[in-house]
Amino acid sequence: MEKKRRLRSNRPPEALEPLTPAVFHIMLALAHGPRHGYALMPEVERLTHGKVRLGPGTLYRSIQRMLVDGLIEELDYPCDVTSDDERRRYYRLTKSGKQAAQAEAARLAELVQAAGEKGFLPQASSIIAKNSRRKEKR
Repeated sequence: MEKKRRLRSNRPPEALEPLTPAVFHIMLALAHGPRHGYALMPEVERLTHGKVRLGPGTLYRSIQRMLVDGLIEELDYPCDVTSDDERRRYYRLTKSGKQAAQAEAARLAELVQAAGEKGFLPQASSIIAKNSRRKEKR
């Protein structure tokens, strides 16, 4: 059997909004496929250009919460055949996890748009205006 541990919450993905920044960063790091826990830390740092660094405590508490909420699942087999460390646990997003990540990305996009409309992102004002004109033409 492929899946080792998949805990389920009774809550739908949209009920988990908003996600914590750590959880959303981990989801982004898992977007292109399974990774072992420790490999998530440098991937989050890479994705954020060094602006976010997850410590081991935050990482593994977040992973545990994500397992409970059914956002990720632990795999029964190692994805990295070159690894000689059998203790490594590999995780991947579940269907619910992908839905929750999409919902969170949409929520954040709306928030960024509101910030631009309020003048907090002057460089984004022209982009927002273009998007608004495109919507009006439809």
